[in-house]
Amino acid sequence: MLKAVIVEDEPMSREILAGYIAKYCPDVTVVGTGDSVATGIEAIRKHKPDILFLDVEMPKGNGFDLLEQVGEIDFETVFVTAFGNYAIQALNYSAAYYILKPVSIDELILAVDKIKTQKQKNQLSLHTKVLLENIRGGNSQDCKIVLPLQDGFEVVKVRDIVHCKANDNFTDFHFVSKSKMMICRTLKFYEELLGESGFLRVHKSHLVNLDHVVKYTRGKGGQLTMADGSVIDVSPNKKDELMEKFERGK
Repeated sequence: MLKAVIVEDEPMSREILAGYIAKYCPDVTVVGTGDSVATGIEAIRKHKPDILFLDVEMPKGNGFDLLEQVGEIDFETVFVTAFGNYAIQALNYSAAYYILKPVSIDELILAVDKIKTQKQKNQLSLHTKVLLENIRGGNSQDCKIVLPLQDGFEVVKVRDIVHCKANDNFTDFHFVSKSKMMICRTLKFYEELLGESGFLRVHKSHLVNLDHVVKYTRGKGGQLTMADGSVIDVSPNKKDELMEKFERGK
């Protein structure tokens, strides 16, 4: 049985979520609630939950403030938010669980099932800890990203990714160590996620970390030589954007 705490400032939303959990998540018991950062921290420290259902926006602070202040994190977090674009990039970097309001029962069940699997593997707080590290970090290249694999996931530093290549509905990640990893998401997903972290999609099949470009060779679109020795074609329609990035210092 998993213990849960709900931190949500709207009483009705709190009651609805608690009702959904009781009805559709029989392995989860709500042991405490809070309606602010302060009362949320109090409930977490008192009840020591396995799962924290956390509203992103609350009076006098937000969910990230709570995680910064709560101390040791030995629980996993499911973020509940009404804002479709609010902090979604940060949540996706860590593969954190989030549910958009109004709460979808299917999404709730899926998040709980994944967290149950994490607990079985003794990895309960990993996503929340990676998220918190990234929030505290400065340079986006210093962030960590959780990459889902077919049998689990792996945590890597963004700066260690040299380039990504489309592989049907998967993406092949290439690293500075010259190792390769096939990830269970599309290249388009990572184009959107890493676009503000110094990555550029220079070809329909290639997303590159501009910090690892060693050489550009002119041509119709040209070619990039990367730090791992790979040579990547640049689409003619991406050439101007690439040149502009380097002219601006990326």
